[in-house]
Amino acid sequence: MSDSGTHSIRWGILATGGIAHAFTQDLRTAGLDIAAVGSRRADSAREFAEQYGIPRAHGSYEDLVADPDVDIVYVASPHSHHAAHALLALEAGKNVLIEKAVTLDAAEAIAIRDAAAERGLLAMEAMWTRYLPHMVRIRELVASGALGEVRTVIADHTQRITDDPNHRLNALELGGGALLDLGIYPVSFAVDILGPATDARALGRLGETGADTEASIALRHPSGAVSSIATSSRAAGPNTAHVVGTEARIDIDRVWYTPTSFRLVGPDGDVREEYISRIEGRGMQFQALYAEELLRAGRTDGDILPFAESVAIMQTLDDIRAQLGVVYPNASDRSQ
Repeated sequence: MSDSGTHSIRWGILATGGIAHAFTQDLRTAGLDIAAVGSRRADSAREFAEQYGIPRAHGSYEDLVADPDVDIVYVASPHSHHAAHALLALEAGKNVLIEKAVTLDAAEAIAIRDAAAERGLLAMEAMWTRYLPHMVRIRELVASGALGEVRTVIADHTQRITDDPNHRLNALELGGGALLDLGIYPVSFAVDILGPATDARALGRLGETGADTEASIALRHPSGAVSSIATSSRAAGPNTAHVVGTEARIDIDRVWYTPTSFRLVGPDGDVREEYISRIEGRGMQFQALYAEELLRAGRTDGDILPFAESVAIMQTLDDIRAQLGVVYPNASDRSQ
């Protein structure tokens, strides 16, 4: 791990697609240090660097991870390439923040876990929702007992995106489908609140390319609590979420996985607390700030989303994917 105590922690951005733009904008909002960007195309890297005032643009990912002025690499490539690119950075001695879903499957996530542990580096999944202020407050309320015994979580992530078979979302070779792009949000949320899934049941629909377009998912958790999850890439739903306990519930407004508002509501409908998010930017900076806290503390894993939990979530998604009949041609498909 680099000596981050003598300078600001310096970010490298790997890939220049839409999510890289959103993340980089929020890094700038937070005043963080972006040292370099890398792309498979030199002109794309240059354009990205010019747009955000980044000092160095690299025409390959290999050059980016070899940059001595980069401490941590944000992996923003498609799901299908997360494992290869995260391993590339780790092998070059760089910490990694990997866009969700962290990999195509659990076996790839385990490979990243082992590579990071072997080198004493941070590997962290960029499930940015977990780090948002309203989610921090929700966890506080649950931990305080304000909801009593939490019995269920209900959440959807449903959007009308595209039915174009050539779009990345519908390309199996890129890990396309509603599950890894959208469904991972409510699955990760349910695990955050209720603990890892001990059982998963799923029904869904596949599109023309074999990628999943809809899924309804039921999970059981260690306490016996259950969660109910819906995801779709072809139709927009309410995109709300609820945490239901014996003494109260939390109703999270649209769009629950972005900065928004929620209410703590008693069994008779009395509002006991109302929270309204007021932040700058989209909110992706909070995960980066947390990663920097870990690095400054000399830590290689976090408490909000330990990498072992990312692995467990991928194992649950593997189970769901098998039930839906989705096969990624590039996935390792090994049981671990």
